[in-house]
Amino acid sequence: MKFLSKIFYFYYDGFRNMTLGKSLWLVILLKLLIIFGFLKIFVYDKSLKVDFKTQEEKSKFVSQNLMKF
Repeated sequence: MKFLSKIFYFYYDGFRNMTLGKSLWLVILLKLLIIFGFLKIFVYDKSLKVDFKTQEEKSKFVSQNLMKF
C-alpha cells in the first residue's frame, strides 16, 4: 500500500508543480473530446443498433455489409 501511495504522490507533485504542462494537458483533453465527438456523430455506424435476435444474425449482417466494400 505504501508503494501505491508513493506512486500517487509522485504524479500528484509533478502535476501540481507544472506551469505550461497544465495548459497543454487542457488542450490535449479538448482535442480528444472534439475528435471523439466528431467520430460519434459522423463516423460510427448506427445500423448495428437494430435489435438482432441471435448473435448469428448480427454476425451475418456484419459480414454481408463488409463484403459490399
